[in-house]
This record gives sequence, C-alpha cells and structure tokens, in this order.
Amino acid sequence: MDIKNIQTPAYVVDEGKLKENLLILKRVQEEAGCRILLAQKAFSMYTEYPLIGKFLAGTCASGLYEARLGYEEMGKENHIFSPAYKEDQIDEIAKICDHIIFNSVSQVKKYAKRVLKVCPDKRGGLGLRINPECSTQEGHEIYDPCGEGSRLGVTLSVLEKALKDDPECLKNISGLHFHTLCEQNSDDLETTLEAVEEKFGKYLTNMKWLNMGGGHHITRKDYDVERLIRLIKNIREKYDVEVYLEPGEAVALNAGYLVTTVLDIVENGMKILILDASAACHMPDVLEMPYRPPLRGGFMPGEEKFLYRLSSCTCLAGDVIGDYSFKDEVKIGDRLVFEDMAIYSMVKNNTFNGMELPSIYAMDEKGDVKLVKKFGYEDFKCRL
Repeated sequence: MDIKNIQTPAYVVDEGKLKENLLILKRVQEEAGCRILLAQKAFSMYTEYPLIGKFLAGTCASGLYEARLGYEEMGKENHIFSPAYKEDQIDEIAKICDHIIFNSVSQVKKYAKRVLKVCPDKRGGLGLRINPECSTQEGHEIYDPCGEGSRLGVTLSVLEKALKDDPECLKNISGLHFHTLCEQNSDDLETTLEAVEEKFGKYLTNMKWLNMGGGHHITRKDYDVERLIRLIKNIREKYDVEVYLEPGEAVALNAGYLVTTVLDIVENGMKILILDASAACHMPDVLEMPYRPPLRGGFMPGEEKFLYRLSSCTCLAGDVIGDYSFKDEVKIGDRLVFEDMAIYSMVKNNTFNGMELPSIYAMDEKGDVKLVKKFGYEDFKCRL
C-alpha cells in the first residue's frame, strides 16, 4: 500500500483481506446450511456491499437507518432487532425488513399484529429475542448481554409468566434470536447453545428459524470453524429450523487501516507523539474496551529501543492510544499505520473538538488505493 499520497487521517479498507474473510464465511454457509448476514453496526461501508453481497445472504440492522442502508445498498435479506421500536417508524420497518425481532413480549403485543396488517407477507418473519442468562465473557461487561440486569432479551421466567397470563402471546412469533458473544470462539457458542436448549428448547420446537446473533470471530486464525459447522448442523436437524448468524467483526476483521501523521513530539517523562488521529474520535474502542490497536512497525513497551506514547491533538487529556516501542526513532512528519481499523471505526467516529473525520479509501487486491469519500467542515457543522 502506497500511503505517501494519502491525506491523513484516513481509513483504508483492504478489499483483498475482506474477500478472504468472505470466502471463509461462504464456506460456513455452504457446509453448515445456514445463512450469514452482515451486522452493519460493525461495518457499514456500503461501497463494499456489492462485494459482500456476492458471498453473504444479506444484512441485519439495529434500527431504521441501518435497515434502510441494507435495503437500499445490498438489497438482499434484511433483518432488524431493536430493544424497542418507535411507533412512527414501525410501518416503514415492516415494509423493508424480512425479519423483525422484538426484545420483549410487550413489544410483540404492541406491534406484531400491526406489522402483519401493513405487510401480511411478513408472517413467518417475526421473532423474539431470548436471554439464556449464560455469560461466557471475561473482562467485557459492557458487551455482555447476559450480565446482571441486562435489558437485552426475554429471560425464561419472564417468558413463562407472560405465557401464563396470555397463552396466545407468541402466536405470531416464528423465530427465536439470541446474541451473547463478543469476539469469541465456537466453544463459547456451544456452551450458550446448551443453555438455550435447556431453557428454551421446548419453544424452539415450534419455530421456523433460530438466529444465533453475532460475536462469532469466525475469520480469526484460531477459530474452530469445524465445531461451528457441527453445532449449526445439529440444531438444524434437531429442531428443523433455518439458522442465521449475524457476524460483524468477522466480515471485516483485519481488513482495514487507519493512516495518521505525526504532527509533533513533546516530552514529559517520556516522548509523546501528537497525531492527527484520535482514540476518542476515530477509534473509540481504545477508550471503551479498552482495546490496543495493532500498529505496523510498533511493539510492546520494552521490546524495542525507542519508546513513545501515542496521543492525539484533541484537548482531552486521556485521548491516548497507547505506549509503543519502535526499532527506529520516530520523527515529525512520519506516517503510522494502525491495523484492524475497518470494524467499529467508521460507524463509531465523531467530531469532538472539531476533529475532522478521516477520509475513506479502498485498496484493491493489486494494492492500488482510491479515494471513496472525503469529509470537511460542513460534515462537522451539519451535526450541530
């Protein structure tokens, strides 16, 4: 990749690596007999939807705007889940979404009949999110839908009470949905499926489909794809259901870069690089997770001779990306390349402090880079 002529900060999506991921997902679909959807909450670069659409079954959304994007730009299966739907949006959602998944029995009661009245052909496409109360995560409480007090999904006790009060409350529901994973392997899915079957198996026998949500790190090198295929096959055969997966990260994992320029170097007990990229604005997971983005030519502190703290030109004191060591001395004007910057970057960035949004580039399989979109002052102003 030639980064000399790229105006920084800039995201660069690697179409070659994107295709490598998609080929793995295509194999899972074919061998397991399931359908895989792009979770747009992780990666919504719709200029790549024609490529993604060649391999995957469609898109899934978390709200109306994502649903419209999938409907307009990919035009394949279009699924949606939201913790709650707005009354003035539900009719449009009904018209453009194939599956509409509700988060509570009260939402089912409020909207299921209305959706079927607006679009009678949606019968068979309404679902309910369940909460198997089976946490398999460590250190990521903010991303644990099975954590204590979680608002996501119906627990068994709540569902049984609802059915006792109204035995017909699920009559329009044709599928169940769960999403409990975050960057995890198929052994955690197996643990989760055991809990799902134990608690909700009796309801699954009456369903047409099961959506296993996202968080499956399928394209990671150490991911056990064979186990995943086996698990999906077993569920399909046992309950006679169509199975869906909704990975986001797995689609564009390691398929993007954030290119930044060193604007200045200051000293305060150590050398600190001031970059034109920001953790707070351009890679929020660094502060939320926390997450340490891989840096091309960068190492852990102490591994190489020259140590630097990488920070931004915002006024936020804690806008620090991390400490990295380098084999060679870094100078003002040098360009650094953060890796794995396709996912949860463009979809989460912001213009705090008037920071400019990074330009978006695409790199083809030959290594040629082209500008997809450039942002300016009006993009900052129009949000205020």
